[in-house]
Amino acid sequence: MCAAVLDEYCGSTFWNYSYLNREDPDLPLCFEQTVLVWIPLGFLWLCAPWHLVSLCRSTRVNTKHLTKLYICKQFVVSLLFLTAIAGLALTLGEDFGPGDDTPSAMKNPDVYYANPVLFAVTWILVLMCQEGVRRTEGAVDSSSLFMFWFLLVLCDIFPFQTLLREALKLGEIRDLPRFCLFYISFGLELIALILSAVADIPPEAKDRAKKNPKEGAAFLSRITFNWFNSMAVKGYKQPLVQEDMWELNNADTTSYINERFQRVMQLELGAAVAKYRKKLDKKSQKKRDKAQEEAFGNGLSNSLGKGVSQDVLMMEEKEKKEDDKKKKKDKKKEEKDYPNSWLITTIYKTFKRILYESAIFKLLQDLLAFVSPQLLKLMVSFTKDKDRNVWEGYLYAVLLLVVAILQSLFLQQYFQRCFVLGTKVRTAIMAAVYKKSLVVSNEARKESTVGETVNLMSADAQRFNDVTNFIHLLWSCPLQIILSIFFLWLELGPSVLAGLGVMVLMVPINGLLANKARNFQIENMKFKDKRLKIMNEMLSGIKILKLYAWEPSFQTQVKDIRNEELKVMKKFAYLQSVSIFIFTCAPALVSVVTFAVFVGVSSDNLLTAEKAFTSISLFNILRFPLAMLPMLIASIVQTLVSKKRLEKFLGGEDLESDTIRHDPNFSSAVSVCDGSFSWEREAQPLLKNVSLDIKPGRLVAVVGAVGSGKSSLISALLGEMHCTKGFINIQGSLAFVPQQAWIQNATLRDNILFGSPHEEKRFQKVIKACALAPDLELLPGGDLTEIGEKGINLSGGQKQRVSLARAAYSQADIYLLDDPLSAVDSHVGKHLFEKVIGPKGVLKDKTRILVTHGVSFLPYVDEIVVLVDGVISEVGSYDSLRASRGAFSEFLDTYAKEQSNQTHSEKGNSQDSADIELIPESDDVQPDSALEDAVSVTLKRENSIRRSQRNGSVRLRKNSSIKKSADVDESKKGQRLIENETMETGRVKFSVYVQYMSALGWGYTFMAFMNYLLQNAAFIGQNVWLSDWTSDSDEYANKTYPAHIRDTRVGVFGALGVVQGIFVFIGTLLLTKASIKASRVLHSSLLNNILRVPMVFFDTTPTGRVVNRFAKDIFTVDEAIPQSIRSWLMCLLGVLGTLLVICMATPFFIIVIIPLAVIYFYVQRFYVATSRQLRRLDSVSRSPIYSHFSETVAGLSVIRAYQHQERFLKHNEITIDGNLKSVYPWIASNRWLAIRLEFLGNLVVFFSALLAVIARDSLESGTVGMSISYALNVTQTLNWLVRMTSELETNIVAVERVSEYSKLENEAKWISNIRPIKTWPEHGRLWFENYKVRYRPELDLVLHGITCHINSTEKIGIVGRTGAGKSSLTNCLFRIIEAAEGRIVIDGIDISTIGLHDLRNRLTIIPQDPVLFSGTLRMNLDPFDRCSDEDIWRVLELSHLKDYVAGLQEGLQHEVTEGGENLSVGQRQLLCLARALLRKSRILILDEATAAVDLETDDLIQNTIRREFSHCTVLTIAHRLHSIMDSSRVMVLDAGKIVEFDSPSNLLAKRGHFYSMAKDAGITQDTLTAL
Repeated sequence: MCAAVLDEYCGSTFWNYSYLNREDPDLPLCFEQTVLVWIPLGFLWLCAPWHLVSLCRSTRVNTKHLTKLYICKQFVVSLLFLTAIAGLALTLGEDFGPGDDTPSAMKNPDVYYANPVLFAVTWILVLMCQEGVRRTEGAVDSSSLFMFWFLLVLCDIFPFQTLLREALKLGEIRDLPRFCLFYISFGLELIALILSAVADIPPEAKDRAKKNPKEGAAFLSRITFNWFNSMAVKGYKQPLVQEDMWELNNADTTSYINERFQRVMQLELGAAVAKYRKKLDKKSQKKRDKAQEEAFGNGLSNSLGKGVSQDVLMMEEKEKKEDDKKKKKDKKKEEKDYPNSWLITTIYKTFKRILYESAIFKLLQDLLAFVSPQLLKLMVSFTKDKDRNVWEGYLYAVLLLVVAILQSLFLQQYFQRCFVLGTKVRTAIMAAVYKKSLVVSNEARKESTVGETVNLMSADAQRFNDVTNFIHLLWSCPLQIILSIFFLWLELGPSVLAGLGVMVLMVPINGLLANKARNFQIENMKFKDKRLKIMNEMLSGIKILKLYAWEPSFQTQVKDIRNEELKVMKKFAYLQSVSIFIFTCAPALVSVVTFAVFVGVSSDNLLTAEKAFTSISLFNILRFPLAMLPMLIASIVQTLVSKKRLEKFLGGEDLESDTIRHDPNFSSAVSVCDGSFSWEREAQPLLKNVSLDIKPGRLVAVVGAVGSGKSSLISALLGEMHCTKGFINIQGSLAFVPQQAWIQNATLRDNILFGSPHEEKRFQKVIKACALAPDLELLPGGDLTEIGEKGINLSGGQKQRVSLARAAYSQADIYLLDDPLSAVDSHVGKHLFEKVIGPKGVLKDKTRILVTHGVSFLPYVDEIVVLVDGVISEVGSYDSLRASRGAFSEFLDTYAKEQSNQTHSEKGNSQDSADIELIPESDDVQPDSALEDAVSVTLKRENSIRRSQRNGSVRLRKNSSIKKSADVDESKKGQRLIENETMETGRVKFSVYVQYMSALGWGYTFMAFMNYLLQNAAFIGQNVWLSDWTSDSDEYANKTYPAHIRDTRVGVFGALGVVQGIFVFIGTLLLTKASIKASRVLHSSLLNNILRVPMVFFDTTPTGRVVNRFAKDIFTVDEAIPQSIRSWLMCLLGVLGTLLVICMATPFFIIVIIPLAVIYFYVQRFYVATSRQLRRLDSVSRSPIYSHFSETVAGLSVIRAYQHQERFLKHNEITIDGNLKSVYPWIASNRWLAIRLEFLGNLVVFFSALLAVIARDSLESGTVGMSISYALNVTQTLNWLVRMTSELETNIVAVERVSEYSKLENEAKWISNIRPIKTWPEHGRLWFENYKVRYRPELDLVLHGITCHINSTEKIGIVGRTGAGKSSLTNCLFRIIEAAEGRIVIDGIDISTIGLHDLRNRLTIIPQDPVLFSGTLRMNLDPFDRCSDEDIWRVLELSHLKDYVAGLQEGLQHEVTEGGENLSVGQRQLLCLARALLRKSRILILDEATAAVDLETDDLIQNTIRREFSHCTVLTIAHRLHSIMDSSRVMVLDAGKIVEFDSPSNLLAKRGHFYSMAKDAGITQDTLTAL
């Protein structure tokens, strides 16, 4: 019916099958004039509305510059419009022209009117669409218009060849005008197609396109990722650096993503909170009802009077207890309650567009995946039937190529979108966590440590990233499974169920193995954590290990743990071998079972080539979803845990912003009206009924005993505490100096400016006032010196001064100073008070609130506030408070005593918290420092670096020994303390592979390789056997299939499958054995060497970097490398096997292989170079995100006080963007590679099909099936091979990094040939002879020729200003640094001639900062178990710890936590004393502990040393003069030279250096006599 209408419309036949069924097929003319015209036009008409909308939308005519390209496009379309008009005119002329007298029956059919009109309208539409594209913001071309031109040209090819063939056949052209018009318009369409493929970048967008080529990429370039070429080429020529990264599109930036995410999150979280509140209200309502009932009941029972028997009372007691239990349980439950299940919806709503786009691509790709097996089936049946026309074969070959190409394009678009989505989700979560951490309340902060919060940002955000990459598999896997089964059923009928059964059985087996593997992994992680914890401590306390010669003990500890770890790894590896065995056998088993059942069910079922190879292709498709689903589900489960943690953190309470008012009607600067404050909502208030009124411009001191709430008062004024009643009013801006200085990892100048603009005059004034000028001279880069993390290269005092300078520079109105003078020396403290804080200081007109212990400053302040147990007991001026004889005068009495013989302000840094820890009975005393400082107190100060830093020398970067003459370089050189981590660039050297191979063992390597080779042979053999089996179907076509042949076929096929599994199993076992051996070898050589590296290395290398070698790199060597080697081998052999099979089938294929291999090689080289570098940039740019975050968390109160949250948010966005700049190109690089390799793979498929068609007469259909089904698999394998190559290269870098640290230059031998006698040193005489030393070869001398003689049992005090070389002297005695010239002789032996351990074991040092290691108390005293318990108890008694240790449950076995956190600082110092007592050596070096120890402990230590070490030579490095006034002699050092060396009384009389230092400390001749 329909066809008849069309016949009339065209005036010729619409469809006739005979056209196709011949050697040279063609399409009927009518079909070409209708269907082939309507397809492209229909497509355009569907897409046009989108373009026209933008045309209507931009009402103001865009005066954008018309590009040449645009004018060309419009011109071509206008010409096409003219051809359409010409066509119409031609038809009209023929039918109604002047010379026309043909009868109406001969008039042109309707189609000749309709088509020109259709085209004319279409061309007008195209003109409008192109204008619409020009007006669209940011558009450079239109994909729909390109597709339209492409379809049009494609459909016009048919009439093109029809007209040509007809003309050639007839030898003349029948309808010349139409013939010409068609070819003219075809040419124009071709030009239009080419023009539409070019990007039309408007001039204003040229810059953007330069900074990010993706912006200016045309449609073709977008789908093939051609825009990435420039980066790939650049990366190939030279290693990429951060500067080569492109700018981000606006839509990819952190700020844009975060803004959208926050918008949705506010709504979702709001709804969740409301729901949660409702739930809570219901609960509390229930409780209230219950309480009322109980109250009513109790009323009754009480009225019964006293006549209640004992029993009833007992019952009530019991019930009460049960109630309590219940309450506790409820409380636990309540803790788990928080607004939940809003995060996933937020993510979905924020990113739903990308989600839908990627879903559509995935769906298309899944459907296309099932077309290839059907085409394969057609292809096989074509080769079987030799009578079919050859063009069918070519058609199938082309279709295979087209389907494969479309599949590749869709798949890559899907992946691109998914990975970008994953990255965006990670970015959104990271930004949200950072933003939240700036406003989070103290209660919520207490719940998670800094580490856990950083984890939310790194690990949990990454989990979400990984899951979103593959989220669509949730629906795609089941879809693929259902479709596969459907098509398999069509092939093999119900016997499919047998194979499917095997697959389903595999799932629980795999699950079981995975479960077991996870348990091993967890166990493994435990050992890893334990090993890294010890490593971390060893590296933090490496100085102590060296000084005490304790390295061997710790080395064995680590080795033992490592052995345990390797045992677990071995188990895990065996388990993995089993699961690989199963995975290899599975496909063979499935096909064996299916085919066996199929041929066994009935003798009529013959296995033909179509059936066999189509089924195998389908089974291959089915393998992927079945393997992926369990993995996906496991990772979703993990992500749910992360979701809970994130929801809990992001939904936690914010800091109340309304605790502090800013009401301008108050006359005072700070007023607190009857306020009570607590750290937590439910807790008891720490500060009770505080009322304060501070007028502008006054200096107010806050004093009180330890734990009386001074720091808490400051925190309350900052709004950090929870206000239970009353209010605070503050007028003006705040500046805050915390008790523990918080220093950023930036230049010194940035630390002081803290975001304010730089004004040189003001800056210099502040520097001078804060006594930083001399320090700046010492620092190599002046104020541009980079300060390490946590201010590592500044001493405590310097940090505090920088912190004060930051406040002074900020020009705020109100200054809150939390004990800033405690960390600095007394004379510096005096200077700071006079020049900065006091009545004549820089801040004299500002309001200042100063928490202090320094009694000497109190007479100069305007007002004193005295705190006792969180209550203000008195307020007034110094004199009035002294007169009133209240709490203040008690405070003065306590402190003045100490002041008399020493200046209190030297009492060190965190003595507050130390003192608290010494009062264990008062549990409820809050640490006197703000919560935050409690956090930073735990961040151990890396003493060794800081000390050597004081000499201002270790801060230089390793530079070549050739001094550069230019001053520029000199200034740069000093500014960096820590050299950048060497980032390997370029290809990994082949020697690294050889090194790893030899660690594996050559025998193992060869055997494993042979096994994998045999497995591959078995695999090919199995498929050859199958293709032979399928040829039976021709032989026994009409006979019964003999049972014995059938059994042989099935048996051999199955056996070959199992053999593959066995070979893989053996190969994997050998590889795991070898790789565990390699892990052991590499780790022990790394450990051995690191413990023997000189101290200088640790001073210039952050611990993190060394730990990273033990953590990440060893992890890579343990787990990643063996895996990538195995995958790489299997991929390589798989690809080679495939090519071999195709060559066997069609030998001509060899010709095709060569160019393909060349292209492959180059693509791979380009990719690997670029991708590797992008990965490295990614990891290098990731660490700043986390370090900036932990820095922020540590300095929260400072950031909040200065109101700099916005600036830090911005900085965080910039850091994350820096990382994204290398992540996006990395994603693109993977797609760039994949699309190119898949095209290669598709060409392999195409050529194997094409050659099969050409050689079909000589080929079995089974062989064709085999070669094409192999080829269909090769695309994936090729892709994997490059991935694996690149992964292997990336991972093998770990071997390089490990070996780099195993080859570092060592210090001198631990034990040399010359060994001193057992009792050496017997007397303890020391000679220094012209001793000179420098820290590193390229630096200046630190000690300039020291010569002195110290007799046996002398007590020597060593004094000098900071940086005079006091600490260097002790370092030389222990040979931590070696002499540059001169020597040290102890009891007649030159110490440079004996082994380091012999030397260090015979000297004893009590270091400045007490370092303890986690382990038992006993291990901390005697790690080698050399002493008896009696000895240890004796020294504990001498060091006043016996009672404490005896009181512990485990006694000597008491576990010390990391860094000795569970002992107070005083106790730690006493333990170090006990260590010294235990070693009984004749020479003791005492590096006096300034910072940590309170006076009581200090006295204990001094007395014990005087008594117990009276027979020893003692060198004391003094920071407080009064402690060495009783020495036999005092050595005064200045700038590395001895300037005075005599007894204290003589030196005072001399009135030289020593006298001026004594005067500063308030020591005179009289004090000396008093002593």
